[in-house]
Amino acid sequence: MGMDGKKLFARSTLQTITELKRPGITVFKRAHKKPKSTCGRMISIIIPAHNEEDYIGLTLNALNRQNYPNFETIVVANGCTDRTSAYALNNCSRLVVLSNKGLGISRNLGAKLAQGDILLFLDADTLLEPGALETIANKFTPDYAAGTLKGKPDNERFSHKTIYCVKNLIHRTGIHKGSAGAILCWREHFVATRGFDEGLQVRENSELIKRLRKFGKYRYIGDTAAITSMRRYEHGGTRRIMMLWFKIWMQSLFTDLHHKNYETIR
Repeated sequence: MGMDGKKLFARSTLQTITELKRPGITVFKRAHKKPKSTCGRMISIIIPAHNEEDYIGLTLNALNRQNYPNFETIVVANGCTDRTSAYALNNCSRLVVLSNKGLGISRNLGAKLAQGDILLFLDADTLLEPGALETIANKFTPDYAAGTLKGKPDNERFSHKTIYCVKNLIHRTGIHKGSAGAILCWREHFVATRGFDEGLQVRENSELIKRLRKFGKYRYIGDTAAITSMRRYEHGGTRRIMMLWFKIWMQSLFTDLHHKNYETIR
């Protein structure tokens, strides 16, 4: 369960948690005191988190301040050795603890537990703007099968803002139908496509969106934003990371990317 896992769960409010055990997986379900609202379509937000103690609390706080009532949050802590699970436990609808790290399997497992009509796969270091869920519920209609939100950097550096201006333009015009910290789809379509390719660690989002598009159009929602950490650019340098993205994109056109991995930045 990771470092201090048994201790942190022992300190939880036991009356509000139901523990379900499976081989290699522990699910903690928060018991809601009030029934969920039936206003609007239900949105299930799935957040895979690997050693995200510095960000997960902020991400969940931004969700819990949303004015749209009909949503659930599922955090899948995978391979964590920090206090990610402790910060998430009482701030989400369900916490899933996996002993091993795995992005695709975490997202797919979260989707299996989801009860919503719309699935929102959100990065653990990404904050939704106030009112974002209501905008999603209104703008992501059954005409669309996959989508994303406008992206914003979490700082005011000119180079980072420029990157997202270009990225948003590419998504808005449909030059590339990708994502910016958030992926939207319908649960029934996700199930029909069998979810994320668990063997892919790079460009897995674009690969899923490509398969989802057989059910409908791609939707870029620019009326609200997902604010994403720029730690990868700060750690590796903007020019180096941009060149890496371009190299991976070129390789995706001609080679199999199942052997590629991103460096973990925390």
